Amino acid sequence: MDRVYNFSAGPAAIPLPVLERARDELVDWRGCGMSVMELSHRGKEFMSIAERAEADLRRLLDIPNGYRVLFLQGGATAQFGNIPFNLARAEDKADYVVTGSWSKKALAEGRRFLNAQVAADSAPNRHTEIPDPATWELSPDAAYLHYCPNETIGGVEFHFVPESPAPLVADMSSTILSRPLDVERFGLIYAGAQKNIGPAGLAIVIAREELLGRAREGTPVMMDYAQQAEAGSMLNTPPTWGWYIAGLVFEWLLEQGGLAAMEARNRRKAETLYAAIDGSGFYANPVAPHCRSWMNIPFTLADPALDGPFLEQARAAGLLTLKGHRSVGGMRASLYNAMPQEGVDALVAFMQEFERRHG
Repeated sequence: MDRVYNFSAGPAAIPLPVLERARDELVDWRGCGMSVMELSHRGKEFMSIAERAEADLRRLLDIPNGYRVLFLQGGATAQFGNIPFNLARAEDKADYVVTGSWSKKALAEGRRFLNAQVAADSAPNRHTEIPDPATWELSPDAAYLHYCPNETIGGVEFHFVPESPAPLVADMSSTILSRPLDVERFGLIYAGAQKNIGPAGLAIVIAREELLGRAREGTPVMMDYAQQAEAGSMLNTPPTWGWYIAGLVFEWLLEQGGLAAMEARNRRKAETLYAAIDGSGFYANPVAPHCRSWMNIPFTLADPALDGPFLEQARAAGLLTLKGHRSVGGMRASLYNAMPQEGVDALVAFMQEFERRHG
C-alpha cells in the first residue's frame, strides 16, 4: 500500500529517506557482507557508525565540549530513576515542575529514591497551561530542578527555559531536535528516541561532565552515567540498530539545513493546524495559547459522538493514528520533524470537509 500520513505520538514517523537508506543497507552495510544488526558493537564498522552519530548530534545541537553524550537502553522512562541515583543522595531534595502526565510520572519515580518536592503543579488548571514561574516554590538546597519542556499527551509546551539555581534537568523526548537549543542552560537533558530520533528502545542523555561521578553507593553499573560515559555507552551490547537509525536521522537533519530550518518548518506546521482549529466552531484546543505545543496538538470535536466517524474517515483518507490519549480523549496530531507540511495540509483539508458535512 502507499505510505500514509502517520500522526502517532510515538513510536512516530521516521523520515522516508532514512527508511529507504536503511532498507538499501539492510542486508549488506557498505560492502561488509552483514547487516548493521549483525555487526559487532566492538568492531570498527559499528564503531564508525557510533562515532559519526555522536559527532552529528553534537553538531546539530552545538553541544559544548564539557558535556558527555550517552546512547542508552530503556527509553526516557528508565531515566526517571537513573537521574536521582546519579545526581542526588537518598536524603537530598529535588524540585519537580508538574505540567502533565510525563512530569507527573517522573515525580512519582523520583519520590521512590529521594525527597522529591513539587515546585509547581498545573493540575488545578487540568494541565492546560504552565504555572507562572514567579509562583514556583524552589528549594534553596535542591540537587536539581526537573521539568518536561513538552508534554506529549496534553500538548503543553514551555516556550522558555526556566531559571534555576540548581542544575536544570529536562525530559525532551517529544521536542528535542525540533529547533535550536542552548544546551549550556541545562545540567542534563534526556530523550526517548521514538519521536524525533528513531526507533523505540533507545534513550539519549546529554550531561554536564561535572555532574558525572556523583552516583550514590549501590547504584547498579548500568545506571551509572559516569561508567557509561567511560565505556562509550557500551558497558554491554547497546541497541545497535536504534543507534544506527538515529545516526541516519541526524544526517538527514543536517541535509535539511539543521535545526534552524526545522524550527521554521515546525512553526509553520503548528500554525497551520492551530489556525484551522481556532477558525472553526466545530473543533477546539484546550491549551492556553501561550503554551501550546508545536509537536503534539490535541483537539476535540463539538460532538464526541462524531469521534468514531472522524477517525474512520480519516483513516480512509490516509490520515492515521489521530486518536487522542485515553486519559484526554478527542484527537491528537503529532507533528514531529518527519511529518511534512503536505501531511498537515491534508489533515486540515479533511477536517474542513468533515465539518462541512457534520457541523
